Amino acid sequence: MFFKTAPWEHALNKEQLMTHGSLVIEEMPWPPGLMTPLTNPQTPREVSYNQMHARTRSTIERTIGILKRRWMCLDTAGGKLLYKRRSWCSKNMGKAGSKVLRQTSVDGVQAQPSPAAAPPAPVSVKFEGLTKTNKMKVKWTQLGLVFFLVLSLVMTGCFLWQYQLPKLLPDDVMGRNAKAEMMCPRFPEPLQLEHPIPSLKEALEKVDTLLRQSINPISLPSLSAIVILNDTVLWTGNFGKRNASDPLSGAPNEYTIYRIASLSKIFPTLMLYKLWEDGKIGSLDDPLEKYVENFTIKNPLGKTRDSELKYVTDGLIFLDSGEVQIRSSSVTLRRMASQLSGLPRRLRATSLLWKGKTQSAINLLQDDVLVADPGTKCHYSNLAFSLLAHVMAERVVAVDYQRWITDNILDRLGMEDTGFDITPGLQGQMAVGVYSNGKPAPLYDLGWYRPSGQMFSTAADLAKLAMMLLGAYHRKMLEPDSLKIMLTPLFRCDKDYFANRTGTPWEVNELRGYEMVRKDGDLDGYSATFSLVPRLKLGLVVLMAGSRSQNQDVVTKAYNHIIPAIEKAFREAKKILYPPPNPEPYVGFFTYSNITFYEIKVAPDGVLVMQQFGPQIEELIPEKYRTIKLNYLVDRVFRVVFEKEYPCVLRVGTASVSLEAQDGQLFNFYTFDKRGLSPGFDAPGLNTYNVVRIARRPSFSS
Repeated sequence: MFFKTAPWEHALNKEQLMTHGSLVIEEMPWPPGLMTPLTNPQTPREVSYNQMHARTRSTIERTIGILKRRWMCLDTAGGKLLYKRRSWCSKNMGKAGSKVLRQTSVDGVQAQPSPAAAPPAPVSVKFEGLTKTNKMKVKWTQLGLVFFLVLSLVMTGCFLWQYQLPKLLPDDVMGRNAKAEMMCPRFPEPLQLEHPIPSLKEALEKVDTLLRQSINPISLPSLSAIVILNDTVLWTGNFGKRNASDPLSGAPNEYTIYRIASLSKIFPTLMLYKLWEDGKIGSLDDPLEKYVENFTIKNPLGKTRDSELKYVTDGLIFLDSGEVQIRSSSVTLRRMASQLSGLPRRLRATSLLWKGKTQSAINLLQDDVLVADPGTKCHYSNLAFSLLAHVMAERVVAVDYQRWITDNILDRLGMEDTGFDITPGLQGQMAVGVYSNGKPAPLYDLGWYRPSGQMFSTAADLAKLAMMLLGAYHRKMLEPDSLKIMLTPLFRCDKDYFANRTGTPWEVNELRGYEMVRKDGDLDGYSATFSLVPRLKLGLVVLMAGSRSQNQDVVTKAYNHIIPAIEKAFREAKKILYPPPNPEPYVGFFTYSNITFYEIKVAPDGVLVMQQFGPQIEELIPEKYRTIKLNYLVDRVFRVVFEKEYPCVLRVGTASVSLEAQDGQLFNFYTFDKRGLSPGFDAPGLNTYNVVRIARRPSFSS
């Protein structure tokens, strides 16, 4: 829309001017060469043209809006000034100029004087000032026209440039949109890697630099670390001096002994799971009272009355059970192993050096109080782990706790340099622990609290433990299902706790989308961290003689280097797929309800390849994602495999297809018929049944 002003009035056709002083384009024939949007675009090029036209028009309209705010007369008022001429002229032209302007101008248009009337002398003087003002108006108007002209040329050029860009075909558009989606698999499957891997080597070099720089000759003089992947040691690092006070002391190695403090809590938990597997403990959720008859403790925060009789198993409470009725405090074995029991940090009136007996500890608890209702809050307790260990040893297996751990865990896994008793001969193999000021720390004995923090070990021994927990060690201790339960988080903790979630006996945090189970230990002169990323079959152990840094978490920083490199290596590794003994019974065409169609062929390596087709498939899924491979598992059972990355969800208009839901699903083919062919298959994970064989490839009419 153009507005009627004195300089433009003669430039426009007067028939096009409306009474309110504006020009309405809609009432005129379209000027030659004017670009307008298409009312019914059909081809991708026409759709692209309309999109670019809209973007260009939007830019121009925003620019015009800015100009209207800058020059207020360009408003919808039809070119009328939005201020009083008297005040404007008095400020800019003086009183005399204002008087002349009132007599000679109406709405910004200069009046034509009558030939018979001679203008007064004062007026002739002021006409000179008015003429200068009009000249200024003309000057700014010309600049505005030039600006509009340049802006129009630039916008038209941009529009033409975008219009001439090469257009994407429909499948390419779908592929580009798919890339914008989250790519799957979100978590790559751990595969056998062929070393060396440059990206992984680079990441481990960064870890080496990180840990080397964390060494402090006073507060942290010695550090040993080891990275485990599945059943392989990827890297070991040993930094500093084993004895900072001895100038002749050498560097530590993976067999240097460190105290591991609270990492000792891993071993009562392993004992609990092993006794449960062996049937000596009925349930992980057995109440402590089942094994300690006279155990009582006040639970003022509990919601149930102490007089209520109940039996607890696997997290469920049964009344009037066939078992012997037990007065339960809800302090269960699993909660004791996961910082959820509500038991105090230690026995009242005792220190960590207490040398009492288990029965004395139970007696002390009778008049004590739970700090939280069991199972409702994460609360760190050395008492819980020590009591659990002694009760299992004395009341369940009737063997000394240390003897049981040595015979059933340490010897079984070959952890030769791990134990409880620090003898004079052993001290020669130890890294000397120091306080933050550099003074040596004493090697005191924890007495009754030994299960919670007494043990010592090496990086090499803890690597064996990590491999066992990852299910990759050649010396088996727990069944795979037990390992899964042990590595599963149990409870989300409050924000004031130092971990997001707790497990048995782990602190669990999320790192780069993965669950990292971790156990930290700190004891006078020593610090230690044992951590696993189960989904990647990855582990990291860091043992320190000295105080861990309060300014940075070297474990998290190390994982931030390692995890992306491991992910990249797994994604790029070649998947090993297995062909069926005889592929012929599975080859052919299949359909699900005459909606989706499949063709199964045999690849050169004998692996089955499935191609999806049909009108609905072609509309929703780009061609490169319609082909999958079937990995043979057992008799007539295959697993769906996408060999390359794919968008987790494909969206086309209002429809969506989850490729992630298809990846890894099982196809169970039916028993072969008389011709030796499978008549169809089911995909139970997709709730898809009765996918039947058809004689030939169908044809589809338009």
